[in-house]
Amino acid sequence: MNDSRPPRGTGPYRGPPTQRRDKRERERDRQAAGPAASPSRPSPRPEARPADASEPRPPREQRIYGVNACLAAFARRPDDLRKVWLLESRIPKLKDVLAHCVKHRIGYSVVGDEDLQKLAASSHHEGLVFAMMPAQELSLSAWLRDLPAGPALALWLDGVGNPHNLGAILRSAAHFGVAGLLLPKDSPLALSGAAARVAEGGAEAVPVVRLGRADNSLAQLQSAGFLAAATVVRGGQPLHAATLPERLLLVMGAEQTGVDPLLADATALRLGIPGTGAVESLNVASATSVFLAEWWRQRKA
Repeated sequence: MNDSRPPRGTGPYRGPPTQRRDKRERERDRQAAGPAASPSRPSPRPEARPADASEPRPPREQRIYGVNACLAAFARRPDDLRKVWLLESRIPKLKDVLAHCVKHRIGYSVVGDEDLQKLAASSHHEGLVFAMMPAQELSLSAWLRDLPAGPALALWLDGVGNPHNLGAILRSAAHFGVAGLLLPKDSPLALSGAAARVAEGGAEAVPVVRLGRADNSLAQLQSAGFLAAATVVRGGQPLHAATLPERLLLVMGAEQTGVDPLLADATALRLGIPGTGAVESLNVASATSVFLAEWWRQRKA
């Protein structure tokens, strides 16, 4: 049998010469069939579907480190635990956690200090790092719905952005029984590993509430019986001379700019902390502790 194909490896098989068509004829056929049929132009890929901004993104695991922060998170949210890394010296203190890991097939690794520093991105890991799902932030409506009747202190952070300040504020808030930490809608501030470590477990005791529009949020809180007070450096009523309401919304501003003037104008009180004047003001975390302590003192008195 006479085979017109070339030897293997010398080129593609195009059929016998009698079946080959003229170049112009092939070009005319391609034009008639349209661009999609042209072998020289690949079929266009389907357009990527844009993400729907209304669809919430699934939360990502976060690293929590520090013994008190990790143990408090485990005590409150054991089902959110995903992985544990620890120094060998921490094993006796973590027996319950490791037993939970074995029971639920959660991975844990005994590693060195250098590994923990990389995992935590910090040298302040205290020999322990957890991978956990982040704690859920509440909406203002959901938080108010479940808030018990009676005295309550809510803390609104306006412009505060340092995670270490957030951690220190959460620690004081847990100590003085703050019912909720309120963050503006557009604030980049959120609980991080650094904030959780500085909070020393306080991050698990205080719900974090994400606000909507400032005017609407303020109206909701006022309808729930909260009296709003803006904290100011100058011109405010001395804190220890003020009678604080049972339901207090305390608005703390950033150290450089203070509370937004429009928000401050919408509050019923302006409070300040008197001092020597040797420094302009206290650090926002320190100032928060003073305000919270006075509200707590008046409730107990």
